Amino acid sequence: MIEAWMKKGVEACEHGDFRIGLTYFNQVLGLSPQNHEALYQRAKVYFKLNELKNSIVDFQQLLVLQPGNAHYRGEYAIALHLDEQNSEAALEFDRATSLEPENPYRYASRAFFKDRIGDAMGAISDYEKTLALDPEDAIALNNKGLIEEKMGYMNRAKQSFDRSNRLVNYKPKFSGADTQKEFNPSVVKRNERDTKKVKPLTRGAIICSLLTREGFNDFTQFLKEKFSR
Repeated sequence: MIEAWMKKGVEACEHGDFRIGLTYFNQVLGLSPQNHEALYQRAKVYFKLNELKNSIVDFQQLLVLQPGNAHYRGEYAIALHLDEQNSEAALEFDRATSLEPENPYRYASRAFFKDRIGDAMGAISDYEKTLALDPEDAIALNNKGLIEEKMGYMNRAKQSFDRSNRLVNYKPKFSGADTQKEFNPSVVKRNERDTKKVKPLTRGAIICSLLTREGFNDFTQFLKEKFSR
């Protein structure tokens, strides 16, 4: 019964029927209140529905059950940030990074968060840590370049952009942020542990070819919508 409800809930969410998915996850949790997979799925549904308080409650319960889960802790940090609880979010990003200090994704996601809250130098530092672990992360290089350009470090920005472009065999017609902004992580797909890079000819093809964890893709998409209002 629980397995069937979980399957139906996930399928409903995959089709964008989040309220239907929610009913299935609630049924599972009614029978098994500590089912961490159902809690996680429901937290993501609340996140999708922009019901951030409910999402936060579920993530808090998840972390009681699995305090050492960096994935859950990182997603919890995202929900806190979107709920404008940035001090708490910063602590959770730090804890997630401490749990997985060799995972470049942890530093990249914290860097994106720091840039959003105005900590440009902290963001650059975290992107540099990302690149120390994964020197071929074109997304981190591009985003670092955008921050450097925003801060007036034009030579450093150009170096970051050039390295990013070389990694994906991209030759922009124009230099600078107007071109690089096309490489927006809100539409990039990237895996948190195993980024698979190919070398297509256009940045649009690059965007389609890179894989990202769903949570970070949601994070950047929510940010794009939230801050464009």
